[in-house]
Amino acid sequence: MTPLKKVMLIAIIFLGLFGFPEMVFPEGVLSILQQRVLAIFILATLMWVSDAVPAFATSLLIIMLLVLTASNSAPFPLRDGLGEDMLNYVTIFNSLASPIIVLFLGGFFIALACAKYKVDINLARVLLKPFGQKYEIVMLGVMIITAIFSMFMSNTATSVLMLTIMTPLLARMDSEDPGCRAMVLSIPIAANLGGMGTPIGTPPNAIAFRYFVGEHALSFGGWMLFAVPITVVMIAFSWWLLQKMYPSNGGDLDVRIDGRFERGLKPYIVYITIVLTILLWVFSDVHGINACAVAIIPVAVFSLCGIVDKHDLKHISWDVLWLLAGGIAIGTALASSGLAGLLVSMVPFEQFDAVTIILGISVLCMIMATFMSHTATANLLMPIAISMSNSVVSIEEQGGLVVIGTAVALASSLGMGLPISTPPNALAHATGLVDTRDFIKTAQILSPLGVLLIFSVLMLMTWMGFF
Repeated sequence: MTPLKKVMLIAIIFLGLFGFPEMVFPEGVLSILQQRVLAIFILATLMWVSDAVPAFATSLLIIMLLVLTASNSAPFPLRDGLGEDMLNYVTIFNSLASPIIVLFLGGFFIALACAKYKVDINLARVLLKPFGQKYEIVMLGVMIITAIFSMFMSNTATSVLMLTIMTPLLARMDSEDPGCRAMVLSIPIAANLGGMGTPIGTPPNAIAFRYFVGEHALSFGGWMLFAVPITVVMIAFSWWLLQKMYPSNGGDLDVRIDGRFERGLKPYIVYITIVLTILLWVFSDVHGINACAVAIIPVAVFSLCGIVDKHDLKHISWDVLWLLAGGIAIGTALASSGLAGLLVSMVPFEQFDAVTIILGISVLCMIMATFMSHTATANLLMPIAISMSNSVVSIEEQGGLVVIGTAVALASSLGMGLPISTPPNALAHATGLVDTRDFIKTAQILSPLGVLLIFSVLMLMTWMGFF
């Protein structure tokens, strides 16, 4: 099917959902706002999955439709239909300047400065040297380094750093070689999986960890005792899977990179700023500065010092920022309209046994995190999970609050089937070397398998009396 036919078919589906909701949605179950948000959500999903238009264009379409049909800035006829139940257009536009967008911008400035002063080449020379030249071993090394970094710093920051480091190596690979796709995909996959390893690896982990107090207390090391093995197994399997899905044609890689770190005032400013930024990212719990706030440091410093000038700004991947903004906007709309909470509440968890509830809410979390921010998904589902742990007696017998809370936190990291699912995915998509189908292809195996592995490990730990 041609892109034009795809767009026309999707447009017909959207217009049907939007213009004639009574033919699709149960009467009285959804408000008009929720019907419109759901129609836009289905439109966005179909557009992203089909690749009918560039992913960033779909994101801009989402923002436009939300503002013009579901907000307090919609035309009067459409606004009157919403009554008092409408989104704030300012909130929707805020997605274009979300803190996560600033985090990306900081990463892009670091990448620009690294390329300009050959920091990426020299980091690649240092970090990749121990892994030799064999393609498979180099990719494994990249995944190990990425996963370890992601355990202690922002997954986005880790992906920025690793994609920057890998730029010289990717430039030497044939872009038509399937192995090149595998190498790019290995970074977001390892970043997403590595974040599961520690309580600070990703925000959903921290959201769960704050409930683990008193009789439900779980130590930092206690978390790592079961989460790190899950990460190791998933990284190993992902490494094998990527080789099977994208076998390389190029043989060994030429990772012998000549060069040395540049000297001079501006290079030293770049080195110091990057090291300072990474240290602040790693030790955010010590100083209290949010990772997004830290990201503004390289933006300001490199601009003031002329390291990144107005000509360099043309090379920033603005399409990635717009792509992510659309994901943030639809996630905000789902939560603010009450649609996400309503859909979750329609699942009768209390009618099932504890094992089914824990597995079911993990699967639901993984699916929701594919389309929404992982943090937003955890914020939405965690209170429900904690509430059920207190009200459903059988859950206590299966580890109680800690098990179900941990399952939700870890499952959210497995929502990685689209470019908008996670910032690392969006960054990898920005390279132009992978597309939406690649994320779907890998995630349809990794995500369900990961949920089953998490569930099995938690049940085993419960059986052993760990929880």
